[in-house]
Amino acid sequence: QVQLVESGGGLVQPGNSLRLSCAASGRAVRVRTMAWFRQAPGKEREFVAAVALIGTFTDYADSVKGRFTISRDSGLNTVYLQMNNLTPEDTAVYYCGAGPVFTRREDYRDYFRYNYWGQGTQVTVSP
Repeated sequence: QVQLVESGGGLVQPGNSLRLSCAASGRAVRVRTMAWFRQAPGKEREFVAAVALIGTFTDYADSVKGRFTISRDSGLNTVYLQMNNLTPEDTAVYYCGAGPVFTRREDYRDYFRYNYWGQGTQVTVSP
């Protein structure tokens, strides 16, 4: 089993920044991809960003491209999501997911492809 623990959520004003962290433990050697998804009230869980733990591949949803940056520390099995210029539309519970190697770009954006999930961390952007 792999355990994922997210941290870093909170309440911020529009235009401000937050940094989320997700640490993988347990049989983390199985993890080859980590990603962030989010779910706002009344909406489906949506893809935010993903990173391959080997190589340099990253992917972002159009809604966050240029504002969010996903990075990793492979030695610590930790992934980060730096979120800048936040807007109220970014308000959601953010979930960290972990999965195997993917060969197709669309697989990184499919939450059914991920085997493990964290408990989620709330991000609220409000004046």
